[in-house]
Amino acid sequence: MDKISIIVPCYNEEKALPEFYRAVTREIDNIKEAECEFIFVDDGSRDRTPEILQEFSDSDSRCRYLSFSRNFGKEAAMYAGLENASGDYCVFMDADLQHPPSLLKEMYRVVKSKKYDCCAGLRIDRNGEKHLRSALSHAFYKIIGRLCHLDMGDGKGDFRMMNRAMADSILELKEYNRYMKGIFSFVGFDTKWIPFHNVERTAGETKWSLRSLFRYAVDGILSFSSAPATMAGSTGLLLIIAAVLTGICAVWSGGGFSGVPLLVCLILLLNGIQMFFISIIGQYVSKDYMESKRRPIYIVKKKGGF
Repeated sequence: MDKISIIVPCYNEEKALPEFYRAVTREIDNIKEAECEFIFVDDGSRDRTPEILQEFSDSDSRCRYLSFSRNFGKEAAMYAGLENASGDYCVFMDADLQHPPSLLKEMYRVVKSKKYDCCAGLRIDRNGEKHLRSALSHAFYKIIGRLCHLDMGDGKGDFRMMNRAMADSILELKEYNRYMKGIFSFVGFDTKWIPFHNVERTAGETKWSLRSLFRYAVDGILSFSSAPATMAGSTGLLLIIAAVLTGICAVWSGGGFSGVPLLVCLILLLNGIQMFFISIIGQYVSKDYMESKRRPIYIVKKKGGF
């Protein structure tokens, strides 16, 4: 009999977890050809999430959990869940029920057929989200798609079921700075997309502020594209050419380099652009520095059910 590992990153999800467990269990029980296990990963929660996961583990032998020593981030939690999953098929799900459990049976049918290595949910709208957040997300996926040349379109998220071959290929990528959407696209494999409508969280509040989303977006671009660093060099060359042409025009017109306020503004502008691109290059250097330390992706404080 096949085995499905359901990997659930959790961060302060005490309100959502009971309903998530009930809803997913109902759907999994309808898949007669496979058994399942739950791999809950507590990413340093500060509420009752660890206690609830312990209760799940005590009452249901299918439930296992890991508790991190601190908050390492969702990407680390996903990697930890995958590393500890024993299923023939692995699926990532959010605990807030924004990933419809009703799609699990269809996902299993698709990957079981061996025509596809992965079956993923494609969110076709952002109903319920604030307009600013939705617009920024849409713009980000357009930018990252052009810079990275990988299949990371808007709506193509983490909700997906994959076979063991794809799961093992992801585990081979051990980088500390992880961006899972990029990793999914990087490893390749044939993926079928199943559309679904966005739904609001079942309980609790989103952990993603605009600031954290911006930081996540920057990490994604820097992890899978060298275009910003290349852009720095190109822009610097253009500025040098522009400065030379401006000087030639000023001398040719007979006016010389007059206009001190204008000159000061130009100096400040050029220095600002220079510092901006130095910052981009610094980001790449800092990421390489973190990789060179070879620190663990996560640290487990407690396990249950293993």
